[in-house]
Amino acid sequence: MNKNPYEVLGVARDASDADIKKAYHKLVMKYHPDRNPDNKDAEEKFKEVNNAFDILKDPQKRAAYDRFGDAAFAGGNASGAGFGGNPFGNGGFHFNMGGGGGMEDILREAMRGFGFGDFGGAGGAQRGAPQRGGRDLLDEVVIDLKDAYHGKVHTVKFSSNVECAKCHGYGTADGKAAPVCPRCGGSGFVQTRQGFFAMEQPCPECNGLGRKIDKKCSQCNGTGTEHKQRTLEVKIPAGIEDGARLRLAGQGEAGTNGGPAGDFYLDIHIRQDKKFERRGNDLIMRVDVPFTTLAMGGEIEVETIDGKELSVKVPSGTQVGEKLRVRGHGMPSVRRAGTFGDLYIDVAIKIPTKLTEKQKKILTEFAETKSGKKSWF
Repeated sequence: MNKNPYEVLGVARDASDADIKKAYHKLVMKYHPDRNPDNKDAEEKFKEVNNAFDILKDPQKRAAYDRFGDAAFAGGNASGAGFGGNPFGNGGFHFNMGGGGGMEDILREAMRGFGFGDFGGAGGAQRGAPQRGGRDLLDEVVIDLKDAYHGKVHTVKFSSNVECAKCHGYGTADGKAAPVCPRCGGSGFVQTRQGFFAMEQPCPECNGLGRKIDKKCSQCNGTGTEHKQRTLEVKIPAGIEDGARLRLAGQGEAGTNGGPAGDFYLDIHIRQDKKFERRGNDLIMRVDVPFTTLAMGGEIEVETIDGKELSVKVPSGTQVGEKLRVRGHGMPSVRRAGTFGDLYIDVAIKIPTKLTEKQKKILTEFAETKSGKKSWF
C-alpha cells in the first residue's frame, strides 16, 4: 500500500503548491543518496518523498488521490503514476458505469488527465498503445556569489534509466517496433463485464504495452531501457538568482514503449557572501571611511565583485549610513543581456583606538570649537 503522500511530505491536505514544493525540496536534500551513501533507510525515504511529490505536484493526480485514496493507484506504487505513468498500476482496474454520468465521468476525466484518453465500450479498442513518459529528475547545487556573477558550467553525475542502445527503446531483439497485440488490438487493455459493471484491466498477453514482444532484447530484457551512469554539463547563466530552477528538456529518465523522456531540473542556491549583499541585481558593500574624508570629502578605493579597483568620490559632509551609488557595477541581468545592476557603498566609520598626544589636542580643540566654547589653542 502506498503511504499517504501528505504525511510523507509533512503537509496538510489543503497545502498550497508552494508549500508542497518547499517541503519536497527540504526532504529531498535531507535524504538524497549523495548525502547518505550506503544508507538503505535514507534511500527508501528518498523514494517515498519522490513518489509523494509525483502525486501532489500534479493537480489531476492529486485530485484522484483526494477522491479515491490508495485505490487510485491500486496495483503499483505511486511512481507508476509519476510523470505520465499508469496511475492504476499493472494490476489495477477501473469501472465503466453503464449509461454514463456520475462516477464514470469522474474516472474518465481522471484517465484523460493521466494520458489514457477515453475508456470503456468501443473507445477502448481504438486507443493506441500506452506511452509512459520518463520520470523527471531533480538535483541542486550551491554556488558562490562570484559564480553567479560570472556564470559557470556545473557537472552533474548520476544514474538513471536511458533508452536501450541495442533495441532503441522498443524492447525487441531486432530493434524494431513489436507488432500490435492481437488480444487487445493495441489498446493495452481488455474488458470483462460482471452485470452492471464493465471492468477494464491491463492486457495479460502484452502486460498492458499494446504490442506483443515475441523475442525480447537481450540487453534490456524487453523493457526498452537500461540503467546507466550519466554525466550532464549544465550551463549556469551569469546573473542567476538564488532559488532559480534550470530545465534541460528531455534529459530525464527514458520513457517506455515510445514515450518521451522526462526533463532534468537543477535548483540553484547561492551562498551568502562575506563582502557583498545582493538585492535583485544591485549589490551593497559596507566600507569604513575615515571621518576626515567624510567631513572634508575625498576619494576611497574599493574592489568590485569582479576584482576591479575603483576610485569612488566621497562628497564632503557625507554621513554614516548614507549609500554612495556606483552605476553598472552590480550583478548582470539574466533577462536583459549586457545590463548590470548598481553597486551601493554603505558608509561606515572606523574609530581609531590609539591616538597620539598631538591628535588628542587637535580633536579636543575641534570639539570645543564645535560646541561654541573658547578654544585654549
